[in-house]
Amino acid sequence: MKILFLGDVMGRAAREAVLRQVPLWRKQWALDFVIVNGENAAGGFGITPAIAEAFFEAGVDVISTGNHVWDQQEIQGYIDTENRLLRPVNFPSGTPGIGANLYQAGERRVMVVNVMGQLFMETLDDPFVAIERELAACPLGEAADAIIVDVHAEATSEKMAMGHFCDGRASHV
Repeated sequence: MKILFLGDVMGRAAREAVLRQVPLWRKQWALDFVIVNGENAAGGFGITPAIAEAFFEAGVDVISTGNHVWDQQEIQGYIDTENRLLRPVNFPSGTPGIGANLYQAGERRVMVVNVMGQLFMETLDDPFVAIERELAACPLGEAADAIIVDVHAEATSEKMAMGHFCDGRASHV
């Protein structure tokens, strides 16, 4: 399975490059699934519904976010209706949107989990507890053929710890 994950898309130039290149890359590399972290796609401050729709139309399957997910006010209603736009899974219960989902990629199933670290960022629920819950509910090789965990964090140590925590249970962190 060929999965492309594009990191933090920051502003108009990066956004336009993604819109231009993703359709080409999907064909050139026969990609099965494309994920973009779009949390800074609106000039470095969140994402709008129009930008999300443009990404989807270009061939992006899932958009993950991070601490800037709520920077654009109009995203709040949209995120509840669009399951391809993820917010961090460790936001408190009752937060609009979802943080993880299982998607079809042809004959295969890809689970994408978006989680936010705590060090040097706003305090959310424990990311390790949230990831444990999601991985237990959708085991790799059983419910999902691939599991992608997008860790949106500031500290390298926290990212590495999550990688070790997910070792053998996720395809990519």
